[in-house]
Amino acid sequence: MDETLDLLDTLLDGVSEPRLKLISADEARALIVLLGLLEEGDHGKDVRRAAGDMRFRLGSRLP
Repeated sequence: MDETLDLLDTLLDGVSEPRLKLISADEARALIVLLGLLEEGDHGKDVRRAAGDMRFRLGSRLP
């Protein structure tokens, strides 16, 4: 589970505001869908929380 949290932290760092421009809006929407699967899946509480946080951060930066 620590590896999953590290991966989620890396993804979250990678989608910070200045770097969001590295991915297209369509790619960001696809990530939001994938993060939704993590958030709703049978994962630990920390994974679900981190996925929800990332979905929110990505969604708030989309036009």
